Amino acid sequence: MRNVRIARRGALLLVAAMVLGSGASAGAQSRPPQNILNVSYDPTRELYDDYNAVFARYWKAKTGQTVRVEQSNGGSGKQARAVIDGLQADVVTLGLAYDIDAIAQRTSLIPKTWQSRLPYNSTPYTSTIVLLVRQGNPKHVRDWDDLARPGISVITPNPKTSGGARWNFLAAWAYARSKRGGSDASARAFVTAIYKNVPVLDSGARGSTTTFTERGIGDVLIAWENDALLAVNKIGPGRFEIVRPSLSILAEPPVSLVDGVVDKKGTRRVAQAYLNYLYSPAGQ
Repeated sequence: MRNVRIARRGALLLVAAMVLGSGASAGAQSRPPQNILNVSYDPTRELYDDYNAVFARYWKAKTGQTVRVEQSNGGSGKQARAVIDGLQADVVTLGLAYDIDAIAQRTSLIPKTWQSRLPYNSTPYTSTIVLLVRQGNPKHVRDWDDLARPGISVITPNPKTSGGARWNFLAAWAYARSKRGGSDASARAFVTAIYKNVPVLDSGARGSTTTFTERGIGDVLIAWENDALLAVNKIGPGRFEIVRPSLSILAEPPVSLVDGVVDKKGTRRVAQAYLNYLYSPAGQ
């Protein structure tokens, strides 16, 4: 009888363990999907199309939960204002630290110490500014000086709304300032001469790329390197070429969690993981 009782007790424990185990598994599998919104600047569309899919697979394998990453792209300054005005971004991945600072200063959504929370001042990637010309370089554009020549049509976005445009401005300014006898006054005059050659100021970098590559306006586009490569390799193979100026700038676009939104939505864990994963080998 003792052996029978032990056997029956063991069977009951096994059944209980199976029931509890299946319940825990069902609970893990039934975690509801979460949606997060990444509010980003213009030229990151292709980057985050790829990254969002990679992260979603990683998160599903790690947690069993489905995450859907929604994407909003536009001029960096314009995107920052949208968040300030109420756009519910879980994360912001903008073109300039200045734009995230603006959110931190004008709202309580992001702490003013945001830049110290992730490696490299919250900058997971860098880029630079180059010049894109039409195939054969018919206007013989070699360096920044050529953009200030009479008769040259230059395409660049509006620095009031575009983070990329501000990097463009700073790169041209740095070039003028670096020349022998360069000063703030000479740099201002040089940049002013370039902007006098700009026929249209789009609100974002991608809009300027479209103006140059698809609308056929302008002799030279001041562009993020990745947008210039996109034009050369995908938009119009054989129609454009890249000119690398003698001096450019290291652009460091930063990222941040939007604390006030993720805490309200309950998405802090997945949104933080989304940013952390940018620094992983797979993310890079």
